[in-house]
Amino acid sequence: MLGFLFGFNARLGRMQFFLATIALAIVMTGICFAIASYFYPYNPRAALPSAQLIGWPVVVAGLGFAYATFTLQSMRIRDIGWDPVCLIPAWVAILIVDKLVANKFPSLAYGHDSPGTLVGAAVNLLLFLALTFWPGGEYGCAAPGEAGGKPDKPARGPEAASVAAARLARASGADLSRRAF
Repeated sequence: MLGFLFGFNARLGRMQFFLATIALAIVMTGICFAIASYFYPYNPRAALPSAQLIGWPVVVAGLGFAYATFTLQSMRIRDIGWDPVCLIPAWVAILIVDKLVANKFPSLAYGHDSPGTLVGAAVNLLLFLALTFWPGGEYGCAAPGEAGGKPDKPARGPEAASVAAARLARASGADLSRRAF
């Protein structure tokens, strides 16, 4: 079920991810502008209390932005060949620990009243660079071993290795099929 909601089973190539991220940023900017013009229709210099700014439009927009960003990242992580079900919770856990460390030890934060440390910023930067520039799998087909993916074909002939040995060789980069038994 989560695979259909968040795109865990879908794939998104590098160029599609880049263009979708830019399009999402443009849409987010337009929605933020619409919300701001809703709250400040006549007097933009009027100061509203922050309690008035947290209304249903802001909450709905924030949840929609989070859902769209999460879905795009999950689809790109799947295309790279990583498992988003494991990677996304680990990333969120790192961000939570980073925020807790920055709140508990303000000297480790990267700015005054900052929500994070340099370690969290480096993790975010590395994940962004990986999602943007890491080469993906074959576009339009599932990963090997998944439904619809290319099955592992056993080798034929007298020196045929088992399917398990072929998978191990592919995963480790070593060719164990030529080893004499």
